[in-house]
Amino acid sequence: MNDINLRDHFLISMPHLNDGNFSHTLTYICDHSDQGAMGLVINRPMELSLKDILGHLEIDVEALARPEMPVYAGGPVQGERGFVLHRPCGRAWNSTYEINADLHLTTSLDILEAIGAGKGPDQYLIALGYAGWGAGQLEQEMSDNAWLSCPADLDIIFATAAPERLEAAASKLGVNLDLLTSQSGHG
Repeated sequence: MNDINLRDHFLISMPHLNDGNFSHTLTYICDHSDQGAMGLVINRPMELSLKDILGHLEIDVEALARPEMPVYAGGPVQGERGFVLHRPCGRAWNSTYEINADLHLTTSLDILEAIGAGKGPDQYLIALGYAGWGAGQLEQEMSDNAWLSCPADLDIIFATAAPERLEAAASKLGVNLDLLTSQSGHG
């Protein structure tokens, strides 16, 4: 299990996972190396909308295409820090990490200004905070059956309603989460 790389994968929380930060969550893994892992929970919308966040940052929202789009609770680490998971749009941002050719993670204010002006990426998800694991921690949690994983699916991220994302990811594996127990995977 040490050779596993979960970058660009979903982590599907197992039903018995009792951690309040991750119970019933679907997490997209943005980076995974021998140093640890970083991801965003993508199925926990907050009470905040995109319009609320941009207004708080004093960004004009007149051209905002989807003002009521939810902002997600991306994880328990640095909950005040914003992350934009998005499709590339042919424009460079001040601080972008290319996860793969189809998905980038940007943390700079310029992308939010462009979104507010109607000139940002067509598909994006905004989260406050992130999920982080130290070296070997995620691998240990995987071996302890806290998570299932599968390759990420852009339709689940951008075209599936938040309450349906966890089940949609599990169904890619042919799994019904209601039928799993903590003993799954142990012979």
